[in-house]
Amino acid sequence: MTQTQKILVTGATGTVGRQVVAELLARGHAVRALTRDAARAAFPASVEVVQGDLTDPDSLVPALEGVTGLHLITFGGPYFAPLETGPRILKLARAAGVRRVTVLNGGGPSPLEDAVRADDAVDWTVVMPVEFMANALEWADRIMASDEVREPFVSRLSAMVHEGDIGAVAAVALTEAGHGGQEYLITGPEVLTVGDKVAAIAAARGREITLVELTEEQAAEEWRAAGQPQDLIDFLLDVYGNTPEVGRTVIDTVEKVTGRPARTFGQWVAEHADAFTAERPAATA
Repeated sequence: MTQTQKILVTGATGTVGRQVVAELLARGHAVRALTRDAARAAFPASVEVVQGDLTDPDSLVPALEGVTGLHLITFGGPYFAPLETGPRILKLARAAGVRRVTVLNGGGPSPLEDAVRADDAVDWTVVMPVEFMANALEWADRIMASDEVREPFVSRLSAMVHEGDIGAVAAVALTEAGHGGQEYLITGPEVLTVGDKVAAIAAARGREITLVELTEEQAAEEWRAAGQPQDLIDFLLDVYGNTPEVGRTVIDTVEKVTGRPARTFGQWVAEHADAFTAERPAATA
């Protein structure tokens, strides 16, 4: 029987952080969830919610007390800038007796991830997911309003991953031996086009969805009108138009690490069907 451990999860209210918390609880471990605004966190009563900020490492000292594992994210602050505080966070973690650290790769340069990789005093694991299935939630409002999805590069391929599987891999690495020094690329079990994703959502809701393919210029205009910054627009056009091979190639990391197959997009849609099934307002004369 696995010994109960106490794990500190930073970024605990995020898409992946919540899944790390849930998986650790399911495996019988104690969880301390770090958030900048503890009053707004919503977790089961068994989760110890603490307030702290990764941009201010000394605020983590009470949260680190008594934990054996630490899950880290690489961005922080109001504008999600890459964190520069990795060396100080790791020094405090070592002093508190932390033995295992996972870090969620956020894409792009990361001083915090570099600091983790350079630390030989803890067993670290870098968790590197491809596109989140949860990204499909960005379509929910338009689907509910007009039964429509508008996207560029609709034939692009993605081995998108269920965020719960990311959480599961991190939870195993935080609580079991044998994962130190590993870099885990995590994908789902299938490669999908935008059309495949839209068809799965339509099947789950029992109503057709029209897929409208936008040009790059049309997509940029719509994202700009929605308030997206230009650097994000440029990034999306690049990654959608030139998806790297790792983002469209299935690998079996989830099954190797957790002992069960990665979850499909169909399973994800079934779990989130309510987000896509609200009735449209009745038409008025």
